[in-house]
Amino acid sequence: MSRRLSPLVVVFLTVFIDLVGFGIVIPLVPLYAEAYHPSPLAFGVLMASFSAMQFLFAPILGRLSDRIGRRPVLLFSLFGSFLSYLLFAFAGSFAALLASRLLAGLMGANIGTAQAVIADVTPQGDRARGMGLVGMAFGLGFVFGPAIGGFSVKVSPALPGLIAAGLSLTAFGWAFFGLPETRPESAATRPRRHAFPLRAVLHAFRRPILGPLLLITLLNTTAFSNFEATFAQFARSRFGHDPSTVSWLFVLIGITAAVVQGGLIRRLVPLLGEARLIGIGTTLLALSFAGLVLVTQHAWLIALVVTTAAGSGLVNPALSGLLSRSTDAAEQGEILGAAQSLSSLGRIIGPFWGEHAWFKWGAAGPYGTGALLEVVTVLVVLVGLRLVASPVRSAA
Repeated sequence: MSRRLSPLVVVFLTVFIDLVGFGIVIPLVPLYAEAYHPSPLAFGVLMASFSAMQFLFAPILGRLSDRIGRRPVLLFSLFGSFLSYLLFAFAGSFAALLASRLLAGLMGANIGTAQAVIADVTPQGDRARGMGLVGMAFGLGFVFGPAIGGFSVKVSPALPGLIAAGLSLTAFGWAFFGLPETRPESAATRPRRHAFPLRAVLHAFRRPILGPLLLITLLNTTAFSNFEATFAQFARSRFGHDPSTVSWLFVLIGITAAVVQGGLIRRLVPLLGEARLIGIGTTLLALSFAGLVLVTQHAWLIALVVTTAAGSGLVNPALSGLLSRSTDAAEQGEILGAAQSLSSLGRIIGPFWGEHAWFKWGAAGPYGTGALLEVVTVLVVLVGLRLVASPVRSAA
């Protein structure tokens, strides 16, 4: 019998395959919705539904993974993603389309559990580098997913959903045969302080290091999703870019994030530590968003796209790694799930505000807001994380 792959490799491939499926579908959702002529409110509900379900269910799945194990939660969510993409492929009404996104969001609340697997099997000093694998899987998923979706939709409107369903089923099979259980025994017997999982988020906010880290998660995700939601409109309005060019700019974002999170972060964490990297990344994001307000030349736009993706690529794995290192082994799933829940909340607030600010003030609205949020985040880093500014080196 062949030796099992490392859980890190299995998690990376599982998240990557699942995120390719997500990347295939997400650019097509608004286009498919327009065919049913929804009201502005209904359209907003549809676009927020995925993140809203993640916000509600990430702590629940995270706590469940502490209780019954990482493996069953990941298998359940991957098979549920397969069903959601099938529903998307054959949706014949706006209600069915909305149902597919609600189910996808519930099942997509598993990233905290995937991060908990990494926390279970990596030493504390290697946490950020391990979390970088999830970030790299995200980046690569958003490189390949939209490209596959753009090609397959020309063949049939149902084909993108079917391909995404097939990829989720593949990820399920990969995890079923390759992923061992990694949850520490102490997690199953740890007493639960809160009957309602979201109360755990409020409790964590009162803890010295976790509170600032969770606040940074919310602020940074809101700022970045604010950028993501309006960038296509900005590029078309200011530079006259067509959808194909905008898609390639998003591919550049994905490649840059994958390179930073999958490679560069490994070298920087031992040198600088996670807290300093969060500060550097958020500073880079603040400068990039401010630059977008003023940029008029395409070459500078390319540079700002790269620095934005690089800043995000530095912040996310360092943030997840420090959050994991600051959490007891028995509550990894719960706290990382709470962080994912706050990320989802940011992905609800960011697009709604970004679109409103874009139509009201142009680029200065969303990107000025993004820059301001990142400046506040830098201040939180300086004040709230000053005690953990030193790098943590892994044991040789």
